[in-house]
Formats: sequence, structure tokens, C-alpha cells
Amino acid sequence: MTGARSAEIRVSEIFGPTIQGEGVLIGLPTVFVRTGGCDFRCSWCDSLHAVDSRYRDEWRAMSTEEVWREIAKLSGEEPVMVSLSGGNPAIQPLGDLIRRGHGEGYRFALETQGSVARDWFADLDVLVLSPKPPSSGMETDWDAFDACLRMSRDKPRTVLKIVVFDEADYAYAKTAAARYRQLPVYLQPGNHTPPPADDDEASIDIEGLMDRMRWLVGRVTEDKWFGAHVLPQLHVLLWGNKRGV
Repeated sequence: MTGARSAEIRVSEIFGPTIQGEGVLIGLPTVFVRTGGCDFRCSWCDSLHAVDSRYRDEWRAMSTEEVWREIAKLSGEEPVMVSLSGGNPAIQPLGDLIRRGHGEGYRFALETQGSVARDWFADLDVLVLSPKPPSSGMETDWDAFDACLRMSRDKPRTVLKIVVFDEADYAYAKTAAARYRQLPVYLQPGNHTPPPADDDEASIDIEGLMDRMRWLVGRVTEDKWFGAHVLPQLHVLLWGNKRGV
């Protein structure tokens, strides 16, 4: 499939190196490849520029080699973690890119809601499965989610990450964690994201975000859910909802 038109990757943006702002790899220097297109429409999506069809004209159809050259240019050809995000990156043909980068010593992490299973999940170094809670307005297809786990074949480091806004989301997270006891669990307080400003930097309600963080920490400790990791979105605290950081 390499070089075929059907293998072109729809790319919203490629940027970095910066730090990974959330989840299991928080704080790690990373180059990001954000793909365009998603099969979900979460009510609080923080990356509409990679999801909504009105931004489609901004996305680029790129070959594996074109994407790879941008990654290598940004990293100075020094192996770095590459985060594949979106949208939903699982709907893009990324297998050849992962294998290309591995040949040069790079590592790859991917975050997906677990709605589309791909055989190349087994080639990843880190797989972050992030099912969407009730506040998103989306329904979780647990059969599709299970298929994603089967495709990983226990090869990548696989974790569960869930955004929590309220009690309903918290209950959902506990249910998901109980269903997948084998997976480490990462929780983060929800970020109410306004539409991006013209300068691509939208303000955030820091006080509200910190209130939800404190509330979430309290719920986890009160429940003695001592296996959960509660983390903020570090990039949001540093740069708000600015793109490309």
C-alpha cells in the first residue's frame, strides 16, 4: 500500500518537539502528528480543527514519506516519541509510518476512543484507549473497544484514559476500569473548550478547571481508588487551548 493514493494520510497539523501534556507520557518531549477526521463528535472536543468538516480545506493529504520527512525535520533526525492523535487517528493508514519510524529508532504512541480497530495497533509502543464518557454525548461500543484490545495483541504498553466532568462521568470511569482491570487507569478533569480564537489561542477557565481537579482527587481518595492516576492537561495549564504546542 505504500505510495498508493489510498494510503495517503489526512493531516491536520504536525508540530513539536514539545511536551506530551497528558496521560501516561505526560512531560515527555514529543513530536505530534494530528490527523484530520473523526467518527465522533464530542460535545467538548478540544481539537475541532482536526474533526469538523468545515476545516477540511486545511487538512493535507500526505504520503507516508512526506509525513516522515516533517517528523525528521522537526526532531533534527534525533529519535523522539511521536504522538499520533486527531480526530481519530485510527481511521488513517498509519502502519507504514510507524514501521518507517521504528527503522530509525523512533517510538510511537497513539490515542483513540476505541471505535475502530486496526491490525497495526500491535506495532505501536504505547496505545492509549480513551472511551468517551456521558458528558461527550457519545455512546461507547464496547465490542469495538474489545476489538481494539485484541488487535494490540498485548504488544504496546496499553492504558485506559478517561475525561471526567461530573458524577456521571466518574461512575462511567469506574465501570470501565472494572471491565478492564488489566489496564492502568488515567483520569483527567474535563476542560470546557470554547471555540478557537482567531489567533488560535482560546482562553480557559483555570479556576473551574482546578475546581474539577480538586473534586476528582477528592472522589478518588474518598473511594480509595488507589490504582487510578489523576493528572491535569499540563499543556492547557501552560498555554491554554492554543494549537501547535
